[in-house]
Amino acid sequence: MPVFPEEPEINESLPGPGVPSPRESDAQALHAPATGGATPVVPSVAGPAPVQVPGPRPAPPRAARPRSTSARADRPGPSPSPIPKPGPRPAPQPAPVEVRHVPAARAAALDRADETVDLLLDAGREPGAVLVLTVGSAHPWQRHELSFGEERYWAQLAEGGDVFYADAELTRPVRRPVVVLVVNGGSAERAAAAYAKALRHAEELVVVCGGTDPAVAGTPLAAAGAPAPRVLPA
Repeated sequence: MPVFPEEPEINESLPGPGVPSPRESDAQALHAPATGGATPVVPSVAGPAPVQVPGPRPAPPRAARPRSTSARADRPGPSPSPIPKPGPRPAPQPAPVEVRHVPAARAAALDRADETVDLLLDAGREPGAVLVLTVGSAHPWQRHELSFGEERYWAQLAEGGDVFYADAELTRPVRRPVVVLVVNGGSAERAAAAYAKALRHAEELVVVCGGTDPAVAGTPLAAAGAPAPRVLPA
């Protein structure tokens, strides 16, 4: 039986062929026991760690440039338009009162006034919209109403439901759409004063029956609201 020679003992500290011999410090680090809880540093064979390249530095913030208030004040700009202040509204002007004239002698003025009232009612006027004023003697209907007492007479004026007959010197504050002025007597001055008062009592129309004074002269009577004017004969 052949006897083989004993193999030489291989020292672990000697590197093989082609392997660089470790440095003494590396060998000591590999075989040094861990003391104090420190972790042994093992050289990495994967290669050097990537080096982080720093990026561009952020530019320092620029301080805001203060605005010049004087320059802004000197700069011309649109001037604010003034806001008009509301003032008191003007009161609406009343419409002018229409005046019509029915020529008649003084003795026939009352009859012409009654015919005028009938025409106004036939044209659609309400009885409470007509006021009859006499310059001379009182109208027969006024005397009839006064026969029941003055209280009942003036109550009829306040109610305003019927034609009211009164003297031209009426002092009660009353206004009606139509005033029929009967010039059946009195002087020219009294007729002119009665005509001015009739204009204050009327809202729309004044019809003068009788009289030849220029202050009460006007156009012939036409029924209010009628399709065609109607002239009453003297």
